[in-house]
Amino acid sequence: MRIRVTITELYEPSVDAEIRKRVIVFNIPSRPIGKMLKYEGVPLMRTGESLREMSDEEMFKILSEQEPDYSAKICEGLTMDDLDAGAIRVMKLKYAEKNDNPGFESVSDKQALSDLELLVDGKLNYAALVLLGKQKAIKKYMPQNNVVIEYRNDPASIQYDDRIEIQQPLFLAVDEIWSYINQPTLNPQVHIRENAYIFDIKLFNEETIREAVLNAIAHRSMIVQNDVVIKQSPTELTITNAGGFPIGVDKSNVLTVNSTPRSKRLAEVLQKTGLVEKSGQGVDKMFTNCIMEAKPLPDFSATDNYQVSLTFKTEIRDVPFLVYIRQEQSKRPQHHKLNVFHLMAVYNVCFDDGLVVKDSIIDELVTDGILVRTKTGKITLSKNYYRIYFEIHSLKSINWLDALKLCANKYNDVITRKTYMEFLPDKVSVDRVRYVLAKLELAGILTREGVGKGTKYRVAKMPDYFEL
Repeated sequence: MRIRVTITELYEPSVDAEIRKRVIVFNIPSRPIGKMLKYEGVPLMRTGESLREMSDEEMFKILSEQEPDYSAKICEGLTMDDLDAGAIRVMKLKYAEKNDNPGFESVSDKQALSDLELLVDGKLNYAALVLLGKQKAIKKYMPQNNVVIEYRNDPASIQYDDRIEIQQPLFLAVDEIWSYINQPTLNPQVHIRENAYIFDIKLFNEETIREAVLNAIAHRSMIVQNDVVIKQSPTELTITNAGGFPIGVDKSNVLTVNSTPRSKRLAEVLQKTGLVEKSGQGVDKMFTNCIMEAKPLPDFSATDNYQVSLTFKTEIRDVPFLVYIRQEQSKRPQHHKLNVFHLMAVYNVCFDDGLVVKDSIIDELVTDGILVRTKTGKITLSKNYYRIYFEIHSLKSINWLDALKLCANKYNDVITRKTYMEFLPDKVSVDRVRYVLAKLELAGILTREGVGKGTKYRVAKMPDYFEL
């Protein structure tokens, strides 16, 4: 059931000093608010000494629960003197820029806090503490509001190579967190030089990481005494925060459901000041950025009912796809860019990751010429992708066998000279292609059907390697 049960042994001295009384304490956490725990797919509950399945009414009652907004709760004892003046200035500036209201920068601090509902009836709430509180006040009133960053050269290593803790007002902490992650030695540029295609891409995308960090802090459970933990290495970065997904969200619908954040007041201020997007749009950005950089998609697989774990990988899976998807996106006007669901469909066709994609999305992309539907109904990338592929991989030394595999894949194992040339650089002559097809036929890789212009070939076998 993935419940973290802690077991503790206690020893108490007795009258006889040589005898110690041993007590074993099992600490079993309660279920998260709004979520049921199931055994073999069935929600159970106790009745006396027996277990029984929950009724529909009992299940509905649990699913209808709402977690109280801890960030809107008054933080008793917190005063204006406990707030960081620099953080307040940043908040007012961000709000003024976001709302095109320069006058907001000159309003009094109390008025600004009141307008953003951080000061209610003369009292400050926990959202004010998280966003604006000095380190001393955070330690006093909410010590779990802490971000730990650990760096490891090897992500599998237990011992970290460097570690820092950041316990600052969020309006200042977010820049400090990114500054650490973005150190030149920890987040270098990846230089891509493939023929005419030149790119410089960071291991970790700034917009993606900032959005993920702010989401982790805004969505974390404030009543759990755990830090937000960021683990960074040259190959991946994982952000973990206490509390599972918000009510109604799971790994399968994280892109499609507009969730209610645990800390609604805190999230509202972040939105009003432009630090995060509206609910759900931040996750869209993360997925979009990963696809546009041809990197693995954000990974929530280690998330459970008690924590959210989000991992970003640095691997560039396919340089031709990186070039292709950027070219396709750049061709489109600003109001008609591919959205995250279109991008995921194209990504899935390239990498065959088993993503669930609506047929209507595929149809739109086929109509636009970004995807191609073959006569057998198979969906492939357009010819432009294969042109880029061979420009990158084959200008100096043409990989005839790779071209054959791609052609056979697209045309259901039927090859003609014309279709074969779709997957070859433009500089390849017709005579050269005829020669190669004859060699492949002699080798038994292809079998010929028809004569003259009606000549076509079928794939008889596909070796892993062939010397022309």
